[in-house]
Amino acid sequence: MWQRDRMDSWPVDVDLALVGGGGAASLVLAALARHRVRDVRIAVVDPVHRRGQDRTWAFWGRSGNDLDELLSASWSRVEVVTPDAHRALDLTPLRYAMLRSGPIYARAAEAERQLGVTRIAAAAGRVDDDGDRVLVRAVDGRPLLRARWLLDSRPRPPRRPGRTNWLQHFRGWWLTADRPVFDPARAVLMDFRTPQPARGVSFGYVLPVDSRYALVEYTEFSPDLLTAAAYDTALAGYRDLLGLDAARLTVTEVENGVIPMTDGPFVARPSPRVVRLGTGGGATRPSTGFTFSAMHRQAEQVARAVAAGRPPVPAPAYPGRHRWMDAVALRALDGGLVNGPEFFGRLFDRNPASRVLRFLDGDTSLAEDLAVMRSTRLRPMVTATVADAAARVRDRSAPSRRPAWTVPPPVVGSAPPGVERSGSDR
Repeated sequence: MWQRDRMDSWPVDVDLALVGGGGAASLVLAALARHRVRDVRIAVVDPVHRRGQDRTWAFWGRSGNDLDELLSASWSRVEVVTPDAHRALDLTPLRYAMLRSGPIYARAAEAERQLGVTRIAAAAGRVDDDGDRVLVRAVDGRPLLRARWLLDSRPRPPRRPGRTNWLQHFRGWWLTADRPVFDPARAVLMDFRTPQPARGVSFGYVLPVDSRYALVEYTEFSPDLLTAAAYDTALAGYRDLLGLDAARLTVTEVENGVIPMTDGPFVARPSPRVVRLGTGGGATRPSTGFTFSAMHRQAEQVARAVAAGRPPVPAPAYPGRHRWMDAVALRALDGGLVNGPEFFGRLFDRNPASRVLRFLDGDTSLAEDLAVMRSTRLRPMVTATVADAAARVRDRSAPSRRPAWTVPPPVVGSAPPGVERSGSDR
């Protein structure tokens, strides 16, 4: 499959091209090197060569994999807090982990060197797939390369707008304290004591690296973004709720982000030899916005396939039944049929924490899925299920005319008064 013929009429002719050089592509490159892929011509097309800390990923899973040595911190115990309960959860056999982008980008750079990757510093434009090879053009139309297979991790909207279109949007402060104030043995996974939006769910969380250094973040699941000032106000309020003294803290970095939460379909295979990865390929879990575990899982699948000479096509990020359950949950939340903090609180109260987290990763059996479903309130979820089924029937009988929907860029603002800021926004 991976032949090494070259056509001199093309600037670059490769076996495998990666368009986009962010997290998804970096994980693929690292996995290809780890599987000792040889005799495969690889190219990366991206106008930016990513380095350093420009984002933070949090995810859960088992220890003992290739990411262990790169982690900034990990926790086997976490807290889930609602206004009426404080839960200290043991995640065994899983762990919750935090990974900053710098080590991932550095590992990808080393993988590029080992693999002899050709890097093209240009923004990719149109992609033409004739079923045999894929031609990648620059934004101005000139050809950049031709590849047997293309892995495209550029952000893009779903094929059509979903019936529910929410966003996970957030701002986080990396806080340095002048004395020990954080518990490095325990992370706060979700703290729903934050003021709840009229339409949506909000929570804070705390990821401590050590007793004086932590990421403190405010997150909303809702249809619309806030203003820069509103994010800072919410974060300051959560800091105060935690009992942290602002006078003893320094904000060293600020992170902002927006992630889609929608039941709109993302197309993972738009043409015979183009495979989409990351959010554009459906790696984002609609009910939570978590993406990293699916990207890591799919990178391993791609590398194994390439090493075996097979097409680099990963399995779907999540089972179809999970995507359906996410659509129902989003409809229930959007319609106010369930209370967000109570909904998530019941999941953790009535299931082992590891089951809930594996469910959110798409890694549970049908029996476990049914157990998770039974832990929610029956009447509102049945109402949401019936409404979702009716909407699907309407979409089949009369194609939807919902307006186009795209994920907006994150709101970036100045640091709040009275604190310092360095580094860059995500």
